[in-house]
Amino acid sequence: MSGRVLLQSMRGPFLVLTPVCVLLGVGTVVANNAPVDWSLLILCLVGALLAHVSVNALNEYADFRSGLDLATVRTPFSGGSGALPQHPEMARAVLALGVATLVGVILVGLYFLQQHGLALLPLGLAGLLLMVSYTGWVNRHPFICLIAPGLGFGVLMVVGTQYVLQGQYSPLSLLAAVVPFFLVNNLLLLNQYPDIEADRDAGRRHFPITYGTATSTVVYGFFVLLTIATIVAGVLSGYFPRLSLVALLPMSLAFYVMRGAIRHGAAIGDYPRYLGANVAVVLLTTLLLGVSLVLG
Repeated sequence: MSGRVLLQSMRGPFLVLTPVCVLLGVGTVVANNAPVDWSLLILCLVGALLAHVSVNALNEYADFRSGLDLATVRTPFSGGSGALPQHPEMARAVLALGVATLVGVILVGLYFLQQHGLALLPLGLAGLLLMVSYTGWVNRHPFICLIAPGLGFGVLMVVGTQYVLQGQYSPLSLLAAVVPFFLVNNLLLLNQYPDIEADRDAGRRHFPITYGTATSTVVYGFFVLLTIATIVAGVLSGYFPRLSLVALLPMSLAFYVMRGAIRHGAAIGDYPRYLGANVAVVLLTTLLLGVSLVLG
């Protein structure tokens, strides 16, 4: 039973995003004609997964302690796992999981610093700050909360992977990271719609709470257009191969999602097909871009 609660608190289905973002970082290394050290890649993936698990577990614990978990109406994509309200005796174990995986991230980061020097330090410090402040501080600042997910999974994870494997920063990884930056921002933005009332009561102040779902959907659409523009610009400028245009195919789903957001607003949680399609947009677009860089 305890193991199942810990697994639920890790939010396993959401962890798929991590290897997809790491793959995009690997794609930029291959596209730069640099060798891939598999041992470093495995350690990089482990560190990224530990970071994702830590954020999920700490968020689960904080939402339980604040009472937010008891107020949210859960969907497959929002509202927490529901593990701790059903098993409150596991709260300290979930907190321990979050802290232990955070320590693991720090140890992996220290190893990479020893291997590559202090140039990696700004990314590492930014990642740690984002991890420990997300639930307690970031969620109370709407614009920071809006871009924090994309910074973590896009910029930090993609660029960090590329730097660890190649030993120097690359303009290609910065450009490639822009795609998951906008898409992951949109993923969390839309998933906040069903939780607006509960989040507001818990003291959160993210973008949909502050500016409403109509404005948030406009931002969603703007990020979709910027994602498309980034892929096209990457191909036209020669940074991405022509094959990367295949990454535009899943973006058609984003307009379907946006239509659902316009129609249903905060009630979009009652129509999980839109939230599911939003997840597909993020995973498939990022995956296809990474694969195109490897094959391109």
